[in-house]
Order: sequence, then C-alpha cells, then structure tokens
Amino acid sequence: MLSFALGIGNQNSQGDWLDTYYPAPLFEPAAALVDAARQVLDAPAGNATVSFLPEHCAALAQALKKAGNPEQAELAEALAASQRPLVATFLESDQPPASVPEVYLKLHLLSHRLVKPHGVDLSGMFGVLRNVAWTSEGPIDVEELPARRLRARLEGRPLSVDCVDKFPKMTDYVVPKGVRIGDTSRVRLGAHLGEGTTVMHEGFVNFNAGSEGPNMIEGRISAGVVVGKGSDLGGGCSTMGTLSGGGGIVIAVGENCLIGANAGIGIPLGDRCTVEAGLYITAGAKVVVLDDHGQEVKTVAARDLAGQNDLLLRRNSVNGRIECLTNKSAIALNEALHAHN
Repeated sequence: MLSFALGIGNQNSQGDWLDTYYPAPLFEPAAALVDAARQVLDAPAGNATVSFLPEHCAALAQALKKAGNPEQAELAEALAASQRPLVATFLESDQPPASVPEVYLKLHLLSHRLVKPHGVDLSGMFGVLRNVAWTSEGPIDVEELPARRLRARLEGRPLSVDCVDKFPKMTDYVVPKGVRIGDTSRVRLGAHLGEGTTVMHEGFVNFNAGSEGPNMIEGRISAGVVVGKGSDLGGGCSTMGTLSGGGGIVIAVGENCLIGANAGIGIPLGDRCTVEAGLYITAGAKVVVLDDHGQEVKTVAARDLAGQNDLLLRRNSVNGRIECLTNKSAIALNEALHAHN
C-alpha cells in the first residue's frame, strides 16, 4: 500500500473538489489499518477516493483503534465535528492521480517529507486540478467568486483574494519541522523542505521540488529541482525546471554549492560548485575549460559539464567568455542562520 489518509476538503456548488487537507497522511501504512478503513467505508480495492459523513466517524475510529493505530482513531473522532465534506483516500499503487484528493495526498506526502521530489507519479495532475481563488474565506471556484464576493459584501464581510492558482501555499496545509519561510506565499504545497532550510522573502519553491537541508534559499527552485544540503541559492538566482519544455534532463544542485545572486543554471551541478553572480548557464552555452594555471584546455558545451563536481563557472570580465576552472574552496552556510530552525 502506497498511502492512506483521512481528510477534509472544500467543494464547489456542483460537488467538485477544490482542495483536500490531510492532517496526518500515512506512507506505506499497515495492511490491517487500511483493510479496517476500507471495510467501514465500503471502499473498493485499488486506488480509491471515498466521501463519508460525520456519522461514520465513530465506527471508523473504533475500527482504526482496533487495527492498532490510536492516532488515526483520534483523527477520525475529531472529524466527527466537521461541517465540511470528509474524504478517505487509498493509494494502493503509484499511478497518475485521477482525482483532486489523490493529487492533494501526493502533494501532502512531499511536504510532510514522507517522499522526496520525483518520488511519486504526478503526471497529468494539471488536467485534474482546477483554477481556484484562494481567499480569506478559503478556496472558491473562480466561476462562483463573483456571487461569493457580492454575498460577503452584503453581509458586511471583507473577502480578500490572495491569488488564483491550481496550488495553494504549503503552510496552509503543512509546516515542516525546523524551517524558516520569509514569505509563505512563495512556497507551494508539494514543496519538500528539509530540516534546516531557510527560504528568504524573495526565495521561491515550487511543487515536487525543494531542498535536503540545511540550505539558504534566496532564489528560485523550479518544479522538479532538488538542492543538496549545505548549498546556497543567492538572491534572484534561478534554476531551470522541466515544465516549460526544458527537455528530459533533471536539474539538480549538489551539496555545498553556491549559485550567486541573479545567476542561473540550465544544467545539473555536482557537489562543491560555484556559479558567479549574474551568470546564467544554459545547456548549449560554450564554456572554456581552464587548467590549474589558467591556461585554456578546450571549449565545450555546458551540458558536457553536467553533474560534475568542483566547478567554478565565471564570466571573463575582459573578453566576456564563460570559463570553467576547478573550485578551490566549497562554500559554507552561516551556521548561525540555521541554528534555531
């Protein structure tokens, strides 16, 4: 069994799911627990999403307690007070998600650090998720927003729309242990932040991407990108993701790397690599490789350096060419910044 979770969500007036919140998702749960929940909720075999009513919670809690999981039993008891739709999601195998609750469960698994980026199949999810208005009154179907806004004003309530997107911010659903986030709107649900990660106000972390921790993130971690422990992404820097036709190469940043301010990478980096501030390395960029004495060895495409360790990539300020030489010293994060995460 891949995963099981009890959740609560929001639907539009047609009964379509807008989101799902899973307080305590389980990864690779005990078979007895899953079987007990399936029996009470009459859930079919395989991957399934089952809606249930608060009156089912007592029997569900009893079955989960008997199956040896008092924590899930307590959650089931708490859900009995819900005035929102309840759902149980069973993922027996890692298939492309077929429903909004399935997508949200996989995003929760990522943000709870139960799986790592690229650890679950999220293919096709953009066709499953709806564009949602994320507001001060929770998620609202975009088509129903005008009526909800008018009703709120007639009742004297302010209705603020934070954004219109398929993804909510992570911290409305999951706050991982030992992280600091300067602007929570810049970390999407499905981000994987390792303990000791700091995301400064201009940092951004997309879904199915993130950091191993500890890390200092002042730049952009695009979808699918993973940053190794001890690496620093400088202010305004960028990592090229795979959502915009970037090809099949998975961009990653190794351990103890530094991507300077306003720099960027379109190739994966190994460990202890440094990219000079302001330099964007794309896969086809021509790079002059230098030896330890600063002498030219050869010219290669940047893709030929992908994944290699101990590189220092810089732009020659005299002739403008991109140069690569051995990185003599790895960067070290400021330990004081991470000591109290």
